[in-house]
Amino acid sequence: MNDKKQIAIGIGEILWDILPDGKVLGGAPTNFAYHISQFGYNGQVVSAIGNDHLGEEILQQLKSKNLGFNIQQNDFQTGIVNVTIDKKGIPQYEIRENVAWDHIEFTPETEIIARNTTVVCFGTLAQRSLISRNTILRFMDLLPTEALRVFDINLRQHYFNKALIENSLHKCNIFKINDEEIEIVAEMFTIKKISEIDICKQLLKKYSLDILILTKGTAGSYIITQSEISFLPTPKVKVVDTVGAGDAFTAAFVATFLKTKNIFTAHEKAVQVSAYVCTQSGATPTFPNEIIAL
Repeated sequence: MNDKKQIAIGIGEILWDILPDGKVLGGAPTNFAYHISQFGYNGQVVSAIGNDHLGEEILQQLKSKNLGFNIQQNDFQTGIVNVTIDKKGIPQYEIRENVAWDHIEFTPETEIIARNTTVVCFGTLAQRSLISRNTILRFMDLLPTEALRVFDINLRQHYFNKALIENSLHKCNIFKINDEEIEIVAEMFTIKKISEIDICKQLLKKYSLDILILTKGTAGSYIITQSEISFLPTPKVKVVDTVGAGDAFTAAFVATFLKTKNIFTAHEKAVQVSAYVCTQSGATPTFPNEIIAL
């Protein structure tokens, strides 16, 4: 399946998550690309690293995971995020500023990748800098008409605003958001305090979205389209940490939806995969065969 028609891109931040027990490769777009590659797609990361030891270690990690990449190297430091985990396994992030992935340049190679992409996942964090934001938005504009454009909002610290979110919503056809983020977006966009589902339906309609994914942690998750709603509870598992669980959910949903065109089947797989990631340390565990089988 590693032909050009099946390229799955994560564009944006690539970094080291510094966890209590050591560092692991991270960044939501990177996690997405890795997880969807485990389903047989040609997952690739478009990002930037520094000319430093941490950057070289990232390249080694990507190669060891057989993950494709279009990684630029520049004179800024490779990204680092200090992650603390609370008693419930929920991570808190301290994100270093003005790092390599804040300076992702648009190149001729980036253009070739964009024109041959089947699905791309992007968020708000890497758009905190003008250089990377322009690259991401230009990439979106060059995608094939039929490509899936997944905006996984991933609000972090203060690195977002209404204009950035609204512009991204105009670029996507699948929007993923969690229960905390939807409250922020509803207030920011002055959507009346109605039910979460009504807020989702308003966003679907206003931005002509095909699919909206709403995750609610232990309270379950929804997949919502203009005509269908799927709800599934979150499985009870022994949580090690939840780092990367949302990215795994997105990747599993998209991979399965591309194959089946069925939101209910794709939702079931996403819930299963996300629960498995919660039982593992770090954002990018290797899935057992029974997890990725359809």
